[in-house]
Amino acid sequence: MKNHRKFLLSSISIAVLTLIGQAQATEQEGQQAAVEAAPAPSAADAAVQKEIQQVVVTGVASARGARKLDSAFSITTASEEQLKQAAPISTADVMKLVPGAFAESTGGQSGANIQVRGFPSGSDSPFVSVQMQGNPLYPVSTLSFFEGSSAFRLDDTIERVEVLRGGPSTIFSSGQPGATMNFILKKGGDTPEGSVRFTTGTGELRRVDVFYGGKISDGWYGTVGGFYRNTHGVRDSGFPSDDGGQVTATLTRKLDQGAATFYVRRTDDKNAFYTGVPLVSSNDGHTITEFPGFDPLKGTLMSNEMRRFTVEAGPGKTLNYDLGDGRGLKSTVLGMEFDQNINGWNVSNKFNHFDGDLNTIAMFTGNNPLSMSAYNTAALAANGGATATATYLDGTAVAGNQQVVQAGLWAVEKKLKSFTDEIRVSKEWMQDNTLTVGGYFANYSSDDVWYLGSSHLMTAVPNARLINVKLDNGVIVSNNGKDGSVFYAPVASYDGSNTALFIANEWKVNDQVKIDGGIRRERQKLDATISNLASGDTDNNPLTVYNNNTSMPTGANTALNRTDSANSFTIGGNYKLAKDMSVFARANMGHTFVAFDDLRNAGTQARVNDRSILPTPKIKQYELGFKTAGQLYSAYINYFHTDFEGIAFQQILSNGTILNSVSGSKGDGVEVELAVRPIRDLSLSLSGNWQDSKYKDNPLTEGKLVQRQPKLQYRFTPTYRIPMGENNALKLYGTYTYVGDRWADQSNLQYLPSYKTVDLGALYTIGDKIELRLSGNNITNELGLTEGNSRLTTGGSGPINARPLFGRSWELSLAYRF
Repeated sequence: MKNHRKFLLSSISIAVLTLIGQAQATEQEGQQAAVEAAPAPSAADAAVQKEIQQVVVTGVASARGARKLDSAFSITTASEEQLKQAAPISTADVMKLVPGAFAESTGGQSGANIQVRGFPSGSDSPFVSVQMQGNPLYPVSTLSFFEGSSAFRLDDTIERVEVLRGGPSTIFSSGQPGATMNFILKKGGDTPEGSVRFTTGTGELRRVDVFYGGKISDGWYGTVGGFYRNTHGVRDSGFPSDDGGQVTATLTRKLDQGAATFYVRRTDDKNAFYTGVPLVSSNDGHTITEFPGFDPLKGTLMSNEMRRFTVEAGPGKTLNYDLGDGRGLKSTVLGMEFDQNINGWNVSNKFNHFDGDLNTIAMFTGNNPLSMSAYNTAALAANGGATATATYLDGTAVAGNQQVVQAGLWAVEKKLKSFTDEIRVSKEWMQDNTLTVGGYFANYSSDDVWYLGSSHLMTAVPNARLINVKLDNGVIVSNNGKDGSVFYAPVASYDGSNTALFIANEWKVNDQVKIDGGIRRERQKLDATISNLASGDTDNNPLTVYNNNTSMPTGANTALNRTDSANSFTIGGNYKLAKDMSVFARANMGHTFVAFDDLRNAGTQARVNDRSILPTPKIKQYELGFKTAGQLYSAYINYFHTDFEGIAFQQILSNGTILNSVSGSKGDGVEVELAVRPIRDLSLSLSGNWQDSKYKDNPLTEGKLVQRQPKLQYRFTPTYRIPMGENNALKLYGTYTYVGDRWADQSNLQYLPSYKTVDLGALYTIGDKIELRLSGNNITNELGLTEGNSRLTTGGSGPINARPLFGRSWELSLAYRF
């Protein structure tokens, strides 16, 4: 059956390419006739020409970029308007535009999980690097309680985004073998321009975006812009879910045959973080329904009653935290990019400095829902006694049939700093043959203070109430809702440095053939100082079982270090079938290094040094692709094969147990981006991917499907523009999204069913000054799951905790451009 699927897929691909080739010939004839008949291009023609001539700067040796249609790798681009039309709910949600990627953005603005074309990652986004102006915001794409998209906020200062998948990314910058999201800022030009945008919507959303850019003086240009936003969100906890904003500024100096741009961004944003909610699973997880009394689309367990909570960190040490802080961002980014041609030598340099607090103050659901009486029975069995009394904080009794859940209120303080610099020197050393030599340098640190655990007992209803439980033998099981101690409380300081040298060569063989290749040698050094831990009773009272066995630093520390080196290479070629049509092939081998958390999880220097426990992951990728663009349609189609070995996994369970394993994976897939323009003002777009990726090299997971990644997913987006008088127009658009079934865990026990969503939007423009936009997400209120219970290792039927999509939401914005 598998061979039949592959044969069918290959046949479809060949047929598509053949039809596209035939249609392109007809299209070129039609274009020639149109050019002869029409004296001036229409707005639609101009948009197509812009796509045809689009230059990308991510993943190419030259700082000045290459035409997208001539690039020998897979890259997706989105303009400012395309981003607004997609209406991403977070930075990570931009990845829904990218075939081969699957973003779980249901946690809110931060803390997403992003999966990439068969790469085996359990959580966060280890194979997605987030860049601004071609430089990573933080050199390491993922740490525990941090992933790259959490360090970036979207606003009207963004010109476009480029997302490179695989390809030559193993050679340049941080050497990310997976996907690289590169956000390009707007720069000032000779003509001043500005905009003000007001947005309101679901959850009492109030947002304002501003931007202004222009010429300062001869050779000097600048921009400034930013946003402020406050909202309670779709899942109203009773307090703001997002509250904050940012300011971004650029200063550009035009040079003789080059330019230098300085930029700064300051962000101060609070973002509530959402985990699972109670649901009912039946039919072995294939059917998901609403848990009685809980709206899974708009409900959250968080409430004002628990918003401000305390952590008993040690004897006489009680700390206060606010769930409203969530997984926020308080950071400053300073950077510069320089590019100049000096006597035939092209020199470019990009550097930035990042300094930010990315704390996690959030609820993490634990065991699945059960009745109050069942909880009491378990408490009596564990602690003795004959009767248990359960009351709310106001003293009223809790009914025995009341459904309850346990959820940890975790506090993780994380301060990140980094400096990155990449320099390249290019020279056309012989005709049509350009050699690039460069270096990448990064220094970074993370200072962490963790308090995991602090389980709280609460009702399984939206905006839950906390519950106290006392036994008749004097044992206090739950006090102010707290029924569990801090089970893991490390204090750690980490420092890392990476140094890489690379050589790349691009050879234009003739007008049809272009070949490029490159090699990279990289060295990483990590150092860690991690507190030793012991368990104790914070109040020396054995009857208060909720704070017994609290994890506390002993005052002693363990020092760990590790140094690794690895090689990467890439080779690819592009063959032009016609002026705006080409095929490409590419192979690369990349790697990732172990990270700070791997050292902490290993625990001892001997285990850190053991490469069988902490190997250096290696990735091989092969791609074949086809690209074309014209008035009638655009097509970007590519096949990929990935082979991954030696990645370490970590999972923290609800009882504090940390599971570690090492696995690899292998997969094949096809990615598609198509756009058809059958008549004037109508566009039909389809993007998506099919893949078959499975684990290998671990007997516990051998042959299992790679977790959290659907075999099939796609997005269909029709867009129709209706002219309404001189310079006015109404654009209607919508997107139908299908996400196939997946497994939430490596053992393929927690099944996540497929789901379908519909998003709608309308944009009314009055001349080139005023825009009125209405957009709606998940208007059908589809109940789809993006994550199972990551604190458990089992699946099955009955009450569960899982994280579903956000329910229907609307946004209305009014913009004025000047």
